[in-house]
Amino acid sequence: MKINWGYRIFIVYFLFVIGILTLSYKSSQQKFDLVQQDYYGAELKYQTVIDASRRANALGGELKLTLKDNKLLVAFPAELGKEELTGEANLYCIADEKRDLTKKILTGNGQLEIELLTTTKGNYTLKLSVEQKGVSYYFEKKVNL
Repeated sequence: MKINWGYRIFIVYFLFVIGILTLSYKSSQQKFDLVQQDYYGAELKYQTVIDASRRANALGGELKLTLKDNKLLVAFPAELGKEELTGEANLYCIADEKRDLTKKILTGNGQLEIELLTTTKGNYTLKLSVEQKGVSYYFEKKVNL
């Protein structure tokens, strides 16, 4: 049986429309998490993060990260290890907001221990915002758990 060219055009057009509708449905089902809910307000305050990051880079030392027994051990630069540090540690997962982990920091020995969940696998960004004697420091480092 031979199909004339009019039916062939109709079949191609029909398959194209079905494909577009399928792609539209699948794209509407995707989930997108914002980095922050109030990103505009956070952007206005970002200069403090830039200043704290400059102070952290001026220390000369670097964060040392070690993964041991489902715990992430963070060693601060030697200049910060002498006195008490307070602040916040945030393990930010790019792929899923539900896997983010935030912990308050209070340490006096220059080391921090973050207990990880068994589901905490993948690529993360460790964001540390610490304060010592009224001076704030900000560290950011990529981590593969």
